[in-house]
Amino acid sequence: MSLNSSPLYAAPDDWRAYSGVLSRRIFAFVLDYIIVALLCVPAAVVLFVLSILTLGLGFVLYPALFIIVAGLYFGWTLGGRHQASLGMRAMGIAMVRVDGRPMDFLTAIVHLALFWILNSVLTPLILLAGLFIERSRLIHDLLLGTVIVRTL
Repeated sequence: MSLNSSPLYAAPDDWRAYSGVLSRRIFAFVLDYIIVALLCVPAAVVLFVLSILTLGLGFVLYPALFIIVAGLYFGWTLGGRHQASLGMRAMGIAMVRVDGRPMDFLTAIVHLALFWILNSVLTPLILLAGLFIERSRLIHDLLLGTVIVRTL
């Protein structure tokens, strides 16, 4: 799905496609992590049953449970047909690649990993970059060649 050919997204040079994206992105982040936290509850139950079946080996995964659930959630949603997580869809935004290719599972996972790595190093400064970089892109968007656009 290309930025130029998709009826869902505005043209890449249309300023309306990027208007208010940064604030929508922040609200989408909050919604998405509420969803991930809620998904961790059934995942913990499944992991508990798996741990019993494997005689305790599954308990080793509990410290990484949030990371696993978040990775699967963002990989399936961002790498899916809508190219947006549930929070992003609620806020009317989607992630597209600048080269026009569709987002895939691996790119979505790398995007998530880069976000958390850069967020741990640059803490609040990662959002300030969106105020100065064209199309309100963040640093990890620049590194991966992605951009967030409005769908509504």
